[in-house]
Amino acid sequence: MNQIPTMVSRVDAYLAERRRLGFELKIAATMLHSFARFADQSGHTGPLTTRLVIDWAKGQSRNASPFSWARRLELLRPLAKYLRRLDPATEFPATPIFGKAHRRLTPHIYTDGEIVDLLAAASRLQPAGTLRPATYETLFGLIAATGLRVSEALNLRYSDVDVANQCLTIRMTKFRKSRYVPFHSTVADALKRYLSVRDRYSARAADAPFFLSRSGRAPSNRQVHWTFQRLRQELGLIARGTHGAVRIHDLRHTFICRRVQRWQAEGADIDNAIAALATYVGHVKISDTYWYLTGIPDLMAAAGKRFEDFTIEGTRHERL
Repeated sequence: MNQIPTMVSRVDAYLAERRRLGFELKIAATMLHSFARFADQSGHTGPLTTRLVIDWAKGQSRNASPFSWARRLELLRPLAKYLRRLDPATEFPATPIFGKAHRRLTPHIYTDGEIVDLLAAASRLQPAGTLRPATYETLFGLIAATGLRVSEALNLRYSDVDVANQCLTIRMTKFRKSRYVPFHSTVADALKRYLSVRDRYSARAADAPFFLSRSGRAPSNRQVHWTFQRLRQELGLIARGTHGAVRIHDLRHTFICRRVQRWQAEGADIDNAIAALATYVGHVKISDTYWYLTGIPDLMAAAGKRFEDFTIEGTRHERL
């Protein structure tokens, strides 16, 4: 007699299939396993039902709001499609019954002065003159100058940083893609200064982490965000966006916005330039890069000026 599959086994099979296709699904896996345990512990058997997913979305969410419920249903939707292939009786809400599952929170766009202050504060970390302040000053500076994700910067190996040719190699990052990231000569100078400190603590082994902590390993994501939080509090940085606080990730938003702002001022072909920018920052779709753009006053002023010039030129041609 065939044993009835549990929801945990079905979720495991789904995740295995998706990972064979190249998806990591780290956060999704945690949530899907939470749902699977909920389903099995409730005694549910048979195909997925609308009642089951709604009970999980509403009953297991700490933040009891329709938006959080909608986000949890959205996370289950791909699983439901997979299960429907195996069992046509699978049910899932056909409409967004809790409203939108996505919302655009406005990021904090750093001023040049705020970035300078952040790096200066990092350079003052204790113990003075050691690896720790050099690592954090250079780490935050590199993210600000290149728009790297925090994880990409922390995963850099020594061999990935070509200071002489001013280029980074970002390996197997999001969506398992690798790319080259050129950088400015001023960034190269900063990296050279960091290496002069780093060399006192570790050899330049090709596979060694580029950014080091006092333990000889790369700083953990948790350590980096904890240190940033302390610096943010020291500087009194207040979020100008709709997030609760200024984030490291806002440096990436700032990099993209300032780059487009400069192109606007220079009269560049934005449609072509944005495609290059998407590749530079590691986006699969150009729409992902547009998602980062925020209506900061300077950017909107430059865009408005270009549109004004366009309409004036168009009117002039009509008169001729």
